This record gives sequence, structure tokens and C-alpha cells, in this order.
Amino acid sequence: MMNVGEALIGDGEEVAHIDLMIGDKNGPVGMAFTNALSQMSAGHTPLFALIRPNLPVKPSTVVVPKVTVRNMKEAEKVFGPAQSAIAKAIADSVEEGVIPEDKAEELVVIVSVFLHPHADDYNKIYRYNYGATKLALKRAMDGFPDIKKVLYEKDRSRHPSLGMKVTKLWDPPYLQVALDIPNWGHMERVVKDLPSNDHLIIEAGTPLIKRYGVDIVAKIKEIKSDTFVIADLKTLDTGNLEVRMVADAGADAVVISGLAPLRTMEKAIEEARKTGIYSSLDMLNVKNPLAVLKELSVGGMMPDVVELHRAIDVEQEERHAWGDIAEIKQIGGKMLVAVAGGIKEDTAPEAINGGADIIIVGRGITNSKDVEGVSRRFLRLLKEEIDQYRVMTDF
Repeated sequence: MMNVGEALIGDGEEVAHIDLMIGDKNGPVGMAFTNALSQMSAGHTPLFALIRPNLPVKPSTVVVPKVTVRNMKEAEKVFGPAQSAIAKAIADSVEEGVIPEDKAEELVVIVSVFLHPHADDYNKIYRYNYGATKLALKRAMDGFPDIKKVLYEKDRSRHPSLGMKVTKLWDPPYLQVALDIPNWGHMERVVKDLPSNDHLIIEAGTPLIKRYGVDIVAKIKEIKSDTFVIADLKTLDTGNLEVRMVADAGADAVVISGLAPLRTMEKAIEEARKTGIYSSLDMLNVKNPLAVLKELSVGGMMPDVVELHRAIDVEQEERHAWGDIAEIKQIGGKMLVAVAGGIKEDTAPEAINGGADIIIVGRGITNSKDVEGVSRRFLRLLKEEIDQYRVMTDF
């Protein structure tokens, strides 16, 4: 047996972050337990969890400080409220049946504890570490999280210490605003006027990037740091190189041309996966998008988004190519489908009802005198709330 658990409780400098392992004495956890006590390192001295002096808790538990202990004042916090809280949490977990009482002599626990050097409220140190240890231990014994929970939350959750928001497209439909006018002064005003919304994507359009380079992505992010930004390069060659440039610039996605050679598309999609950004395949002027996707599916290099795109120059001559959405989704599984080309407020519902996950609007918003108002009307057509906030309640 080797179970692991983690929990974060509290706030401020007294915040408690516990990582722990629990397992058999004769297994890998028992070996790690022995090594922890016999191979000490300066500033990270392991210690037994004690109910009181001369009374170690059962299952036997070793506490390992994560943060280097530099002096006796810091050591007192580890050997005092933190150690006591962890021991009490282990004992209470046995009493409450989280750890079977008849296994108390067979199991050992390793608790890695975070204690901020500036933490000084002993009451909070004790209570936060007690709560975090109990929660981490219960999670370990329950096998929390299971893989379904991980896959469900990976695109929905945000690490509080990240310092930024990594947005994922997990809840379509979305409105994508294309900044395709090569005038940053104008586009800057548009970005500032766009509403903050979980269902809004900003596209650094091809003409804008051609004039200012991929660094324009950073300028957009400076204004709307939490918004998903896609760089429309329409990559035709050197797929991995161009995608890496976009990722380094801070974009969340890159657009690749469906007219590119198969190997270029594959290399671009592969690089997007490596760097953790989305790949969008633009089917502008592609006669048979389904054939391209089937060819890509052979090598397992499917894009995250397929864009059915009617060119600006032929908007008056061609109908929207939305008829293939259902078949595209059958090939692509979780792949999203975006539609672009002269979409207006009166045609957007048709695209959404046709299965589009992303509607791309350019001049209909960017040339408007009321950018925010028009954007909000488009967002209402998606039948989504204007602003969404998730409150985590699973702890």
C-alpha cells in the first residue's frame, strides 16, 4: 500500500500546505520513512509526530519541513504547533475510522509540512495544519482525486499561486473578436472596450501581426491579462518554429493554414501540444476540409479547433460553409468548430444552432462605435452569462 494525499488550508503567512504518504512498514513508504530518519539534511530535520513528549502518535508519523529551518525560533514552530497539530490529526483520523485501528501498527505516515518563516500566530499554525493534515489523510485513504476528477478540473481550475490565469476552452460556445485591422491605436481602444467575460476570445488577426509582429500578443495581454488570445499566423511552413514563436509571445492558441503541407500541419500541432497551447486549423480556401482532417487523424495529430472560414474578399459571393460541422465533430471527437466570415448579429444564431462552438466576428465589432455594447449582444446570443465565477467547494 502506498497512498498519497495533499491539502491546502488557511491564508496569510500561516497557511498550511500538507503533502503526505501513508503505507505499509514493509513497503516503499516504510523504506522512505526509514531513509527520512537516517539521512537528515540541514534545515530539513525530520521529527516524529508527538501527542506530547514521550508519546508518539500511531501510525508512526514522521514530519519533514519543506522550508529550510534557519534558527531556533523557526524550529519552535515546527516542533510546537505544527508537530502537535499533525499528531492530533493522525490520532483523530484513527478514532474516526479514516485509518483502520487494527492497521495502526502496520502503517507509517510521512508528512511534508510547509511553514512560512514569518508565520507567528501559533493558534492559526495549529488549526490550519490540523485541518490540512486531516483532509490530506482522508484524501489519501479515499484515493482522491480519481482520474475523472482530474480530467474534469484540469481546464476549469486555477492554481492560486500561479500569478496569472491560464484559460482553457472547456465551456463553448465562445465569441472570438478578430482584431484584423492593422492599426494598433484603433485595436488598442477596441481591446480596452471589450467586456471581461469567460466566453470571449481575442484574436490577433493576420494583418495586425504582419504589421507589428507576434509581440502584439503581449500588448493585448497587458490590457486583458485573463483573456484567451489566439495568434492568427495562418502558418504554411516551418510549423514548429512559428508555433514556438507564438507560445513564447504568450498566446494561448495559434492558427495554422489547412492549405499547408501535411507534415507542416503535423509539426505545428505537435509543437502546440508540447508548449501547452491550442492549435486551430483554418480551412480558408480548402476545398475538402473533411479529407484534410481524415488525413491528419491517421497520424493522431488532430487540431484542437477547426475554423470554417469564408474569406473577406468573397463574402458577397459565397455562402457560409457550415454544413460540415456535424461530420467534422464525428471525426474530431472533442475538437471545437469555429466559423468566420461576415458573421452578424442576425446570422450568429444560425451558426450556433448549426453546432458552431466559436463564432468569429471582426469588423462587426471592431468598427462599431459601441464595442462593449455590440460584444455583449453577441455574448447574449450564446445564451451564456456575461460574467462567470466558479467557487471551489470541494475542500
